Amino acid sequence: MHLSTDRVGKAIIVRVGETKLTYQILSSFADSVAKLFAAGETRVIIDLSRVVYVDSATIGCLMDLYRQADKLGGAIRLAGVQKRVETMLTMTGAHNFIELHADEASAAGSFGE
Repeated sequence: MHLSTDRVGKAIIVRVGETKLTYQILSSFADSVAKLFAAGETRVIIDLSRVVYVDSATIGCLMDLYRQADKLGGAIRLAGVQKRVETMLTMTGAHNFIELHADEASAAGSFGE
């Protein structure tokens, strides 16, 4: 799985380098984000600008990451969500819990920085 991280203010950005985020690679993705939480990061932006397809397992994974962040008093934000992915998030109701932003700057700004 191709992931990179970067810091912007008090948030950390996780950039997903895959075009499809599916069950087969979710373990690596979830472990990477969980390690950030374990290291004390509570404001995580997941940049999905390259991702054009997610499956139902991905939605479940994102909701699990949302719960982990919430339990720590933090939050995750999704940035650069493509239309097809946004449709999946909307159809499942995940967008009611996880904020969607057009880009990383908007997501970072939503943390009040």
